Amino acid sequence: MEFIKEGMITKKRVIIGGLVLIFIIVGLIFWKAGSVLNKISSEGGLLSSIAKSIPGIADELKGEDEGRINILLLGMRGENVPGGGLLSDTIMVVSINPELKRVSMVSIPRDLYVNVPGTESRQKINAVYFYGEEKERGKGGMGYMKQVVGDISGQPIHYAIAINFAGFEQLVDALGGIDIHLDQPFSEPLQFHEAHVCDGNNGGVFTVPTGEYQVKKNERGKIVAKYPLCYNKNEECGGNFTLPAGDVHLDGENALCYVRSRVTSNDFDRARRQQQVIQEIKNKALSLGTLASIGTINDILDSLGNNARTDLEGWEIKRLLDLYGEITAEGSNIDMRQKVLENTEEGLLYSPTDYPPEVGYILLPRGGNYDRIKEMFLQILN
Repeated sequence: MEFIKEGMITKKRVIIGGLVLIFIIVGLIFWKAGSVLNKISSEGGLLSSIAKSIPGIADELKGEDEGRINILLLGMRGENVPGGGLLSDTIMVVSINPELKRVSMVSIPRDLYVNVPGTESRQKINAVYFYGEEKERGKGGMGYMKQVVGDISGQPIHYAIAINFAGFEQLVDALGGIDIHLDQPFSEPLQFHEAHVCDGNNGGVFTVPTGEYQVKKNERGKIVAKYPLCYNKNEECGGNFTLPAGDVHLDGENALCYVRSRVTSNDFDRARRQQQVIQEIKNKALSLGTLASIGTINDILDSLGNNARTDLEGWEIKRLLDLYGEITAEGSNIDMRQKVLENTEEGLLYSPTDYPPEVGYILLPRGGNYDRIKEMFLQILN
């Protein structure tokens, strides 16, 4: 009897000890999540998220009531990174219709020529985030981009998420990499081996001489200056980036090289590759195995902490995850629709030939306005 009593006491202690351990682990995750959230979110933090989780408090996302939630995804090198750190390499609108279980992804090319909010200036859309951050650090970039993309699409852009290259690479690695399928081998031999004007005197990275020069001429065609060209001393992506055909596993570094590659193909093909990879990241991140791994969740939070920004609050992120769970409940498949704005004959954009050379390569909407693009955005979820 005594022995049974002691056994029951021991069992109780084990159960209590286990519960305490679980409580501590969950508490640490919430603390870590709250800490990360305060870093990445410009709107609220852990306390407001806890308040929204109280029964009876409204927890609908913006646009949810109208049947369409629009989220702007932005990717860039990162603040203080040489080579245009705050220029947006990826500009994508993800729209969700929970009732129809339908999601669309529309990529906007970085060369689209737009009006910069609050100025008389026109610039390529990839520079708008930079100008917004100059105006209001930490919020202006996403605010400007949401306004411009809203004007282009005719849709209210409810939320924005921006992630830099380091965060993207670490996120993929935290997930254990992703798998893609290539029908044919992929190669980018030019982009990461491009020559630029040597910048060795300024402690730069283009310091390996090519033996060639960039020539500057005056209006009469006379050479007035010659600038030596150099390769990057630490070439990205191995200089010549290649992937074999078939099923390919990508770690963070290779995934980043794959979604950045554009010179040998073009910016529109790159946008399609970005959509492919984002889908795979989403599938891996929301899989049961990933969500059940505390270590993986911790790594994901670490990757986002210093490398991502959003105006989604914590409770809104949770609501998005809940919506995804509802959409995919009982094995339902999401109806995914993808589109890249491009300058083909059937496309919605074109490249003008009557702009001054200093403007460079730009894209404009066919018809001189965004009406056809707005119609496409309106219909893509219907």
